Amino acid sequence: MMPDLGKYAETVLSAYAASIVLLVAIVVLTLLRGRRVRAEMERIEEKAGRDG
Repeated sequence: MMPDLGKYAETVLSAYAASIVLLVAIVVLTLLRGRRVRAEMERIEEKAGRDG
């Protein structure tokens, strides 16, 4: 399943691991920001509805 990477195995696998960690971090941060922006938009719309 996994190719023989020889002396570069540590470098290649650590690069894959770093890439996966960064992708997961980007996804998590995007979801958190989306949640925060959605809550802020709802708060603004609620305020506009009362004042409008």
